[in-house]
This record gives sequence, structure tokens and C-alpha cells, in this order.
Amino acid sequence: MDNIQLLKKLWNDYSQRTPSAQKVKDLFESEGNHVANDHIAFRTFDDDKINIDVLATAFTKNGYVFKADYHFKKKKLYAKHFEHKTDKNAPLIFISQLITRALSSELQNAIKSILNTADFSTVTPESLIYSGRLWDKPSYALYLKLLAESEYAAWLYVNGFCPNHFTVNVNKLSTFNNLQDVNSFLKTNGFKMNTSGGEIKGTPNQFLEQSSILADKISIEFQEGIYNITSCYYEFAYRYKIGGKLFKGFIADSADKIFESTDMVLN
Repeated sequence: MDNIQLLKKLWNDYSQRTPSAQKVKDLFESEGNHVANDHIAFRTFDDDKINIDVLATAFTKNGYVFKADYHFKKKKLYAKHFEHKTDKNAPLIFISQLITRALSSELQNAIKSILNTADFSTVTPESLIYSGRLWDKPSYALYLKLLAESEYAAWLYVNGFCPNHFTVNVNKLSTFNNLQDVNSFLKTNGFKMNTSGGEIKGTPNQFLEQSSILADKISIEFQEGIYNITSCYYEFAYRYKIGGKLFKGFIADSADKIFESTDMVLN
């Protein structure tokens, strides 16, 4: 599967899980914009069978190379970003993983048990990125335990391997001049923004500004019944020039707050 086919498959999977993203994309296009992807993000555990480097296989075999890494001590995460060697229009790839050794022993054992039920023989390193949930039907009681300590772990337990978010390249929108205008447009059309750390994360001095709408909720069949759980969200990025070229990296403090777009608020 070449890069164009892969990105199309990932978008189709993502937009089914995230109806809001397709609605936003359609709204932008109805205003006369071409919607380009700035980056796509994924989540995983730090297990050797499914860690960042394994998950990145589908991209590294299609011309992507490692560029930088990031640490999120509070959320117990490590991440890397990848760029395409020759295609400047290809989206960046951002993959994070949960540092399980930093969790309580109870959660470490729970994650080991989850992965022990997974059938990894059904996937290849190249197909892992879009393989969904490979382990047994989730338990809502276990989901709540994970959620209490790590929202990231709880989200991954339910959603499995899929794009956590796509990101609109605001620089390439023809009818919007900045991220403030994009956010106003989204709110006018009824979308709720992630306000953790402010509606806009980052500053021109950091060469990157980001915002996002809150994740959609989808119905998940648990062992105990059906519950509505956060799925994925849509992000928006505006980049500034450094040394005459647009900044191509990420800001850890901003990404830390963007992660919270999938936070689950229990009623």
C-alpha cells in the first residue's frame, strides 16, 4: 500500500469514528477551501510488539524518517514525529506511547493482561496502524480503573490502533487568516473547543499555534453493556516561519493540552 492509499484508508477509518471531522472538513470546503493535513497522531503502549517504532513501520516503508522526540512526564508519555523524505505536502506523523513502568503496579498488570489476550498473528507491522482493537471485548469496570489513573490508557484500551486525530493545516486555508478566525468559525457552527490551557495552545514566538474540537463520543459494546465513550477529535495548526521556513516540529507543552481533547467526563 503506497502512501496515498494508506492516508486515504486512515482518513476513511478516522472519519467514520469521528463524524465531526467530516462535518468540519465539509464546512471548510463549502467556504472555498482546500483542506490539507498538517499531521496525523496515533497512540500505543510501550510493549516491544506494538511500540512507536513498530507502529511507524507503515510510514517508514513509505519514505518517512524520524525527526524528533518528546517527553510528557505528567502524562507518562513518550513520542516521536516523522516526516516524509521527499514529499513536502505529506502530513507529519506523530506517534506517542504510554510509559507503563511509570504506572501503578495494578495498572501495569492490567495492561499486560490486556495485551496477553491480543492476537497479533492477524496483523503485520505495516497493518497495525489501522487494525483497531486486537484484544478481547473491553470491560467497563477495567475501563474505569484505567481512566482513574491514565485517560490515555483508557482511550487506547477501548479504541485500539487508529488515528487519534487528523489536523487541518490552517496555513493552507484560503478564507481564514489565522487560528482565531478558525476557532470563531467552528464555535459559530456549534462545535465545542478544547479549552485546556486556553483555546489556542502555543504562541507565534514558539512558531506553532494549535487548537482542537472536543472528541466525538461513540457507542462501545463492553462486557457489561453499551456505553458512550470518547473516540477521536479534529485539530487545527497554524505554523510560523523560523529561518525562512515554516517550523515543522511540535511543542511538548501544547501537545500535552491537546491530548486532553479525548478526556472522558462521566455523568
